Amino acid sequence: MRAYVLTEFGATPTIADVDVPEPAEGEVRVRVHAAAVNGFDISVASSYLKDMMEHRFPVVLGKDFAGTVDAVGPGVSGYEVGDRVFGVVTKPHLGDGSFAEYVTVSTAVGLAKLPEEIDFVTGGALGLAGVAAISAVDAAVLQHGQTVLVVGATGGVGNQAVQLAAKAGGRVVATAATEEEQTLLRDLGAAELVDYTGDVVAAVRQAHPEGVDAVLHFAGDAADYLPVLRPGGRLVSTLIMSADQVPTEDITVVAIYANPEPAVLDRAADHHVAGVTRTVVQRTFSLDEARAGLDSFSRGTLGKVVITTA
Repeated sequence: MRAYVLTEFGATPTIADVDVPEPAEGEVRVRVHAAAVNGFDISVASSYLKDMMEHRFPVVLGKDFAGTVDAVGPGVSGYEVGDRVFGVVTKPHLGDGSFAEYVTVSTAVGLAKLPEEIDFVTGGALGLAGVAAISAVDAAVLQHGQTVLVVGATGGVGNQAVQLAAKAGGRVVATAATEEEQTLLRDLGAAELVDYTGDVVAAVRQAHPEGVDAVLHFAGDAADYLPVLRPGGRLVSTLIMSADQVPTEDITVVAIYANPEPAVLDRAADHHVAGVTRTVVQRTFSLDEARAGLDSFSRGTLGKVVITTA
Protein backbone atom coordinates (compact mmCIF):
# COMPACT_ATOMS: atom_id res chain seq x y z
CA MET A 1 0.00 0.00 0.00
CA ARG A 2 0.97 3.64 -0.37
CA ALA A 3 1.75 5.56 2.77
CA TYR A 4 3.44 8.74 3.99
CA VAL A 5 6.37 7.48 6.05
CA LEU A 6 9.39 8.48 8.09
CA THR A 7 12.14 6.00 7.19
CA GLU A 8 14.66 7.03 9.83
CA PHE A 9 15.35 9.77 12.37
CA GLY A 10 16.20 13.04 10.67
CA ALA A 11 14.83 11.99 7.29
CA THR A 12 12.19 13.91 5.38
CA PRO A 13 8.92 11.92 5.30
CA THR A 14 8.00 10.64 1.86
CA ILE A 15 5.40 8.62 0.00
CA ALA A 16 6.45 4.96 -0.19
CA ASP A 17 5.08 1.48 -0.81
CA VAL A 18 4.89 -0.53 2.43
CA ASP A 19 3.26 -3.81 3.44
CA VAL A 20 -0.47 -3.82 4.12
CA PRO A 21 -0.84 -4.38 7.88
CA GLU A 22 -2.65 -7.43 9.26
CA PRO A 23 -5.05 -6.98 12.18
CA ALA A 24 -3.85 -8.58 15.40
CA GLU A 25 -5.94 -9.89 18.28
CA GLY A 26 -8.65 -7.35 19.10
CA GLU A 27 -7.91 -5.20 16.04
CA VAL A 28 -9.65 -4.33 12.80
CA ARG A 29 -8.07 -3.12 9.59
CA VAL A 30 -9.54 0.09 8.23
CA ARG A 31 -9.51 1.19 4.60
CA VAL A 32 -8.73 4.82 5.24
CA HIS A 33 -10.70 7.45 3.34
CA ALA A 34 -9.60 10.58 5.17
CA ALA A 35 -7.12 11.53 7.91
CA ALA A 36 -6.64 14.93 9.55
CA VAL A 37 -3.27 16.52 10.28
CA ASN A 38 -2.45 17.23 13.94
CA GLY A 39 0.42 18.83 15.78
CA PHE A 40 1.53 15.35 16.84
CA ASP A 41 2.20 14.50 13.19
CA ILE A 42 4.50 17.50 12.87
CA SER A 43 6.43 16.29 15.92
CA VAL A 44 6.83 12.81 14.43
CA ALA A 45 7.87 14.20 11.04
CA SER A 46 10.58 16.32 12.65
CA SER A 47 11.88 13.39 14.78
CA TYR A 48 11.03 15.42 17.89
CA LEU A 49 9.71 12.29 19.63
CA LYS A 50 12.93 10.32 19.09
CA ASP A 51 13.61 9.81 22.81
CA MET A 52 9.97 9.78 23.94
CA MET A 53 8.35 6.89 22.05
CA GLU A 54 9.49 3.68 20.39
CA HIS A 55 9.72 4.08 16.59
CA ARG A 56 9.23 1.02 14.38
CA PHE A 57 10.46 2.08 10.97
CA PRO A 58 9.11 2.79 8.51
CA VAL A 59 6.85 4.93 10.67
CA VAL A 60 3.58 5.77 8.93
CA LEU A 61 2.43 9.22 10.02
CA GLY A 62 -1.15 10.11 10.95
CA LYS A 63 -3.41 9.76 14.03
CA ASP A 64 -6.96 10.72 13.01
CA PHE A 65 -8.82 8.59 10.48
CA ALA A 66 -12.19 7.72 8.98
CA GLY A 67 -12.99 4.87 6.63
CA THR A 68 -14.50 1.41 6.44
CA VAL A 69 -13.60 -1.83 8.18
CA ASP A 70 -11.70 -3.99 5.68
CA ALA A 71 -10.73 -6.97 7.84
CA VAL A 72 -11.47 -8.21 11.36
CA GLY A 73 -8.84 -9.76 13.62
CA PRO A 74 -9.26 -12.60 16.13
CA GLY A 75 -11.41 -11.90 19.18
CA VAL A 76 -13.22 -8.92 17.71
CA SER A 77 -16.92 -8.44 18.31
CA GLY A 78 -19.16 -5.52 17.47
CA TYR A 79 -17.49 -4.71 14.15
CA GLU A 80 -17.92 -6.24 10.72
CA VAL A 81 -16.35 -5.74 7.31
CA GLY A 82 -17.98 -2.72 5.68
CA ASP A 83 -18.71 -0.80 8.89
CA ARG A 84 -18.12 2.94 8.65
CA VAL A 85 -15.71 3.95 11.44
CA PHE A 86 -13.57 6.81 12.69
CA GLY A 87 -11.14 7.44 15.48
CA VAL A 88 -7.53 7.95 16.51
CA VAL A 89 -4.61 5.54 16.10
CA THR A 90 -3.62 4.85 19.72
CA LYS A 91 -0.66 2.56 20.25
CA PRO A 92 2.31 2.60 22.66
CA HIS A 93 4.72 2.75 19.72
CA LEU A 94 4.99 4.67 16.45
CA GLY A 95 4.76 2.65 13.26
CA ASP A 96 1.12 2.29 12.27
CA GLY A 97 -0.45 5.52 11.07
CA SER A 98 -3.40 6.81 9.11
CA PHE A 99 -1.68 8.66 6.26
CA ALA A 100 -1.97 5.44 4.31
CA GLU A 101 -4.45 3.35 2.42
CA TYR A 102 -4.90 0.98 5.38
CA VAL A 103 -4.34 1.09 9.13
CA THR A 104 -4.95 -1.41 11.94
CA VAL A 105 -6.56 -0.17 15.15
CA SER A 106 -7.73 -1.72 18.40
CA THR A 107 -11.46 -1.90 19.06
CA ALA A 108 -10.78 -1.14 22.74
CA VAL A 109 -9.56 2.44 22.25
CA GLY A 110 -9.48 4.90 19.39
CA LEU A 111 -12.33 3.44 17.34
CA ALA A 112 -16.06 4.11 17.02
CA LYS A 113 -18.84 3.76 14.46
CA LEU A 114 -19.21 6.72 12.10
CA PRO A 115 -22.87 7.72 11.68
CA GLU A 116 -24.21 7.85 8.12
CA GLU A 117 -24.91 11.56 8.61
CA ILE A 118 -21.16 12.30 8.82
CA ASP A 119 -19.04 12.14 5.67
CA PHE A 120 -15.56 10.67 5.71
CA VAL A 121 -13.70 13.99 5.45
CA THR A 122 -15.57 15.34 8.47
CA GLY A 123 -15.13 12.05 10.32
CA GLY A 124 -11.42 12.09 9.60
CA ALA A 125 -11.16 15.49 11.26
CA LEU A 126 -13.39 14.76 14.24
CA GLY A 127 -11.55 12.24 16.40
CA LEU A 128 -8.68 13.91 18.22
CA ALA A 129 -10.15 17.42 18.10
CA GLY A 130 -13.53 16.24 19.33
CA VAL A 131 -12.11 14.17 22.17
CA ALA A 132 -9.70 16.90 23.30
CA ALA A 133 -12.41 19.56 23.27
CA ILE A 134 -14.93 17.41 25.16
CA SER A 135 -12.30 16.51 27.77
CA ALA A 136 -11.25 20.14 28.19
CA VAL A 137 -14.76 21.56 28.50
CA ASP A 138 -15.73 18.79 30.94
CA ALA A 139 -12.68 19.64 33.07
CA ALA A 140 -13.55 23.35 33.08
CA VAL A 141 -16.79 22.54 34.95
CA LEU A 142 -18.48 25.60 33.48
CA GLN A 143 -21.57 27.02 35.13
CA HIS A 144 -24.19 28.90 33.13
CA GLY A 145 -23.14 32.52 32.66
CA GLN A 146 -19.47 32.02 33.50
CA THR A 147 -16.83 33.57 31.27
CA VAL A 148 -14.24 31.37 29.55
CA LEU A 149 -11.26 32.38 27.44
CA VAL A 150 -10.42 29.95 24.62
CA VAL A 151 -6.77 30.33 23.58
CA GLY A 152 -6.04 28.74 20.21
CA ALA A 153 -9.68 29.06 19.18
CA THR A 154 -8.98 29.03 15.44
CA GLY A 155 -7.63 25.46 15.39
CA GLY A 156 -9.61 22.24 15.24
CA VAL A 157 -9.73 21.68 19.01
CA GLY A 158 -10.46 25.35 19.66
CA ASN A 159 -13.31 25.36 17.16
CA GLN A 160 -14.96 22.45 18.95
CA ALA A 161 -14.33 23.90 22.41
CA VAL A 162 -15.86 27.28 21.54
CA GLN A 163 -19.06 25.55 20.44
CA LEU A 164 -19.24 23.23 23.45
CA ALA A 165 -18.51 26.01 25.95
CA ALA A 166 -21.14 28.26 24.39
CA LYS A 167 -23.70 25.43 24.38
CA ALA A 168 -22.91 24.85 28.06
CA GLY A 169 -24.01 28.42 28.77
CA GLY A 170 -20.58 29.99 29.01
CA ARG A 171 -19.74 33.45 27.73
CA VAL A 172 -16.90 32.63 25.36
CA VAL A 173 -13.99 34.97 24.73
CA ALA A 174 -12.04 33.59 21.76
CA THR A 175 -8.65 34.47 20.28
CA ALA A 176 -8.87 35.59 16.63
CA ALA A 177 -6.98 38.06 14.46
CA THR A 178 -8.19 38.18 10.87
CA GLU A 179 -11.67 39.14 9.75
CA GLU A 180 -12.19 35.58 8.48
CA GLU A 181 -11.25 34.13 11.86
CA GLN A 182 -13.47 36.57 13.72
CA THR A 183 -16.45 35.84 11.48
CA LEU A 184 -16.09 32.09 11.93
CA LEU A 185 -15.67 32.21 15.70
CA ARG A 186 -18.68 34.45 16.18
CA ASP A 187 -20.63 31.99 14.06
CA LEU A 188 -19.40 29.16 16.29
CA GLY A 189 -20.66 30.93 19.40
CA ALA A 190 -17.97 33.33 20.65
CA ALA A 191 -19.46 36.35 22.42
CA GLU A 192 -16.19 38.32 22.50
CA LEU A 193 -12.99 38.26 20.46
CA VAL A 194 -9.45 39.21 21.37
CA ASP A 195 -6.59 39.65 18.89
CA TYR A 196 -3.92 37.00 19.53
CA THR A 197 -1.33 39.13 17.72
CA GLY A 198 -1.59 41.71 20.50
CA ASP A 199 -1.50 41.58 24.30
CA VAL A 200 -4.21 39.02 25.02
CA VAL A 201 -3.85 39.21 28.80
CA ALA A 202 -4.13 43.01 28.88
CA ALA A 203 -7.15 43.00 26.56
CA VAL A 204 -9.00 40.37 28.59
CA ARG A 205 -8.22 42.05 31.92
CA GLN A 206 -9.45 45.37 30.56
CA ALA A 207 -12.76 43.80 29.56
CA HIS A 208 -12.98 41.62 32.68
CA PRO A 209 -11.17 43.42 35.55
CA GLU A 210 -12.13 40.74 38.07
CA GLY A 211 -10.82 37.97 35.82
CA VAL A 212 -12.49 35.21 33.83
CA ASP A 213 -13.74 31.96 35.35
CA ALA A 214 -11.82 29.57 33.12
CA VAL A 215 -9.19 29.36 30.40
CA LEU A 216 -9.18 26.60 27.80
CA HIS A 217 -5.59 26.56 26.61
CA PHE A 218 -4.67 25.08 23.22
CA ALA A 219 -1.83 27.37 22.06
CA GLY A 220 1.20 29.15 23.51
CA ASP A 221 2.55 29.00 27.08
CA ALA A 222 -0.10 28.06 29.64
CA ALA A 223 1.52 30.08 32.42
CA ASP A 224 1.09 33.27 30.40
CA TYR A 225 -2.67 33.14 30.94
CA LEU A 226 -2.78 32.75 34.72
CA PRO A 227 -3.18 36.55 35.16
CA VAL A 228 -6.52 36.59 33.33
CA LEU A 229 -8.15 34.23 35.82
CA ARG A 230 -10.07 35.21 38.93
CA PRO A 231 -8.99 33.58 42.22
CA GLY A 232 -10.47 30.11 42.25
CA GLY A 233 -10.63 29.94 38.46
CA ARG A 234 -9.58 26.97 36.33
CA LEU A 235 -6.89 26.69 33.65
CA VAL A 236 -7.35 23.62 31.47
CA SER A 237 -4.54 22.82 29.02
CA THR A 238 -3.89 20.15 26.41
CA LEU A 239 -0.28 21.33 26.10
CA ILE A 240 1.09 20.44 29.54
CA MET A 241 1.88 17.01 30.95
CA SER A 242 1.14 17.87 34.58
CA ALA A 243 -0.42 20.67 36.63
CA ASP A 244 2.95 21.01 38.38
CA GLN A 245 4.29 22.66 35.23
CA VAL A 246 2.17 25.74 35.97
CA PRO A 247 2.77 26.68 39.63
CA THR A 248 -0.03 28.72 41.21
CA GLU A 249 -1.65 29.04 44.61
CA ASP A 250 -5.18 30.20 43.83
CA ILE A 251 -5.92 28.66 40.40
CA THR A 252 -6.87 25.06 39.63
CA VAL A 253 -4.71 23.78 36.77
CA VAL A 254 -5.80 20.69 34.84
CA ALA A 255 -3.63 18.86 32.30
CA ILE A 256 -5.66 17.14 29.59
CA TYR A 257 -4.64 13.97 27.79
CA ALA A 258 -7.12 13.35 24.99
CA ASN A 259 -7.85 9.65 25.49
CA PRO A 260 -10.04 8.56 22.54
CA GLU A 261 -12.20 6.04 24.39
CA PRO A 262 -15.08 4.77 22.26
CA ALA A 263 -17.65 6.43 24.53
CA VAL A 264 -16.04 9.86 24.09
CA LEU A 265 -15.73 9.38 20.32
CA ASP A 266 -19.43 8.51 20.32
CA ARG A 267 -20.17 11.77 22.15
CA ALA A 268 -18.22 13.73 19.52
CA ALA A 269 -20.17 12.06 16.72
CA ASP A 270 -23.48 12.56 18.52
CA HIS A 271 -22.72 16.26 18.99
CA HIS A 272 -22.14 16.61 15.27
CA VAL A 273 -25.27 14.72 14.25
CA ALA A 274 -27.40 16.73 16.71
CA GLY A 275 -26.02 20.05 15.47
CA VAL A 276 -24.36 20.86 18.80
CA THR A 277 -21.05 21.21 16.97
CA ARG A 278 -19.78 21.31 13.43
CA THR A 279 -16.32 20.51 12.13
CA VAL A 280 -14.57 23.14 10.03
CA VAL A 281 -12.24 21.77 7.34
CA GLN A 282 -10.04 24.46 5.86
CA ARG A 283 -8.60 22.37 3.05
CA THR A 284 -8.08 18.81 1.83
CA PHE A 285 -4.99 17.31 0.21
CA SER A 286 -4.51 13.98 -1.55
CA LEU A 287 -2.11 11.41 -0.10
CA ASP A 288 0.44 12.38 -2.74
CA GLU A 289 0.17 15.95 -1.39
CA ALA A 290 0.72 14.92 2.23
CA ARG A 291 3.86 17.01 2.64
CA ALA A 292 2.00 20.09 1.40
CA GLY A 293 -0.78 19.26 3.86
CA LEU A 294 1.62 19.22 6.80
CA ASP A 295 3.24 22.44 5.58
CA SER A 296 -0.19 24.08 5.36
CA PHE A 297 -1.01 22.97 8.91
CA SER A 298 2.30 24.33 10.20
CA ARG A 299 1.51 27.78 8.82
CA GLY A 300 -1.66 27.92 10.90
CA THR A 301 -5.18 26.78 10.19
CA LEU A 302 -8.75 27.91 10.46
CA GLY A 303 -10.20 24.54 11.44
CA LYS A 304 -8.69 21.29 10.19
CA VAL A 305 -6.46 20.17 7.31
CA VAL A 306 -7.40 16.73 5.97
CA ILE A 307 -5.54 14.25 3.77
CA THR A 308 -7.77 12.08 1.60
CA THR A 309 -6.58 8.60 0.70
CA ALA A 310 -9.51 7.16 -1.24
